[in-house]
Amino acid sequence: MDLNSPIFDRIRVKQQARREEPAERRIVCDYPGCESTGEFRAPMGRLREGQYFCFCLDHVREYNATYNYFAGMTDDAVARWMKDDTIGHRPTWSMGVNRAGKSFREDASGIRDPLGVFGARAGARQQRQAEAARPAYGIAAMKALGALGLDDTADAAAIKARYKELVKRLHPDANGGDRSSEDKLREIIRAYNYLRSAKLV
Repeated sequence: MDLNSPIFDRIRVKQQARREEPAERRIVCDYPGCESTGEFRAPMGRLREGQYFCFCLDHVREYNATYNYFAGMTDDAVARWMKDDTIGHRPTWSMGVNRAGKSFREDASGIRDPLGVFGARAGARQQRQAEAARPAYGIAAMKALGALGLDDTADAAAIKARYKELVKRLHPDANGGDRSSEDKLREIIRAYNYLRSAKLV
């Protein structure tokens, strides 16, 4: 940009009229008998919210050292004020309560449902929770359970009880030395050992 260009000579800038600054009004300290400038604000108290004294530095320090917002209140009133302060001194209502009628949650299932709309959902939710609580078995575990004559609903106690029952029934000592069911017994022992190694028993 060429500042010596004749174009710049033709530019005229309107000068703004000078505003005269208003003379600052001097605030005198509100402390009785003090003529210093009161440049520091101090709250007037709990019953006069939004109103302030103007003090000089010495007197604002003295005022703040003795200031007590709760002056004149009993201990119970202070505790009530502090409790209300947690919610910003606004009115509150309990959730889920119809103040004109009975409580919304009034029947045994926890929800008033005269048409039975939510009952199906609650039953499905309980079924899902029961399925989630039941252990999920893999293919090898299902084969081992099948060898014991059990399905995927069996828990550890049922597996142990079934194993003991089959071993007592198929062991050659329980059958007078008959070894015809020995292969079946080996299969059951192998299945039970797999379930133990998979920590299902």
